[in-house]
Amino acid sequence: MCKTVKEINRRILNRTVRVVTAEQMPAIVEELGAERAAAEVDVVTTGTFGAMCSSGVWLNFGHSDPPIRMTRVWLNDVEAYAGVAAVDAYLGATQASETLGMEYAGAHVIEDLLLGRPVVLRAVSCGTDCYPRKQLLAEITLADLNQALLSNPRNAYQRYNAAGNSGERPLQTYMGKLLPGCGNVTFSGAGELSPLINDPDLETVGMGTRIFLGGAVGYVTGAGTQHDPENGFATLMVQGDLKEMSQEFLRAALFPGYGGTLYVGIGIPIPMLHAGMARKTAVRDRDIDASIIDYSVPSNRRPVLGRCNYEQLKSGSVRLRGRDVPASPLGSYRKSRQVAATLKQWIEQGSFTLSEPVTPIARQGSARAMAQKPPEPRPDLFYRRRAQPSPRPAEAIDGGEHGR
Repeated sequence: MCKTVKEINRRILNRTVRVVTAEQMPAIVEELGAERAAAEVDVVTTGTFGAMCSSGVWLNFGHSDPPIRMTRVWLNDVEAYAGVAAVDAYLGATQASETLGMEYAGAHVIEDLLLGRPVVLRAVSCGTDCYPRKQLLAEITLADLNQALLSNPRNAYQRYNAAGNSGERPLQTYMGKLLPGCGNVTFSGAGELSPLINDPDLETVGMGTRIFLGGAVGYVTGAGTQHDPENGFATLMVQGDLKEMSQEFLRAALFPGYGGTLYVGIGIPIPMLHAGMARKTAVRDRDIDASIIDYSVPSNRRPVLGRCNYEQLKSGSVRLRGRDVPASPLGSYRKSRQVAATLKQWIEQGSFTLSEPVTPIARQGSARAMAQKPPEPRPDLFYRRRAQPSPRPAEAIDGGEHGR
């Protein structure tokens, strides 16, 4: 039996849709078989809530009077990238404060905005005829901004390696504190609830897929950076309106010795189009493997200390080097469940319909190491180019948006 997204959406709108979470689906498939499970269930909801460093927000401040072309921008002393139009900036989650250092980062500014707290905006410019202002100091809130778009280049890893430390001293990492002598193991990801674990072939998740993002509706905008589905490490690029989101599903965090990060709640609905999708969403924690990587080796080719699965990781202990070692999650499985349950409720209430991808996400990607080639000898300032005059107004593109 095959279904279409259009048919499922009709059931959503007339409140006859049948939705279960990815945690519930394995038992249903075990009891009914894949064919009957696909017929009985219309949508499987997934969820994850964890640290996603590759996150940030596009902000539009509106034009000041007199206007300024912001060339450098700080929000609560955290610098945002301003190399675009006059009053647009991108604030990265891990960017550290220039006064507080790693204790306060872009993620904390995002959380402050989300909570309605005032944020100090500081900007400088060289000044031009059309943008004469050279300095700006103002207090803003999220409500003052024209747009605030959470736009994350790499989120929702399909799965992630676990971390250990065979060295002689504790390590403070983005995988948390790792005790010496393989004293503990940390891991990330929600296992069988993880979105891309339930669609490993990217059959239903693609560009334009409507998702749960930070407590609001968001969208997949493409494959994430370091997208590597061939090795089980697919990633997503996502976007949504920060003004619609909730601090319940978007939280700033600090990893001591590493810096700030943003915890993001993401849930993706998986339509049961055929029996094959039912089989994929029947995945269990014990089916999901993870390598335990040794972070004591200062290399991007760190050795593997051991291998385990998510059932073992979630049990709180894994076998490593002949002994039981404590294992702890960096994400929240309780919040991941809450994401999947909330998305399920939205669909059942008819307030969230599914969207078919505009185009599929590639099933091949690249997460290669940097090509560290020494630069060839070249004349000084070889990269400089002679400035080209702007086209005459009659030749310019209609709208002339480049300056604003």
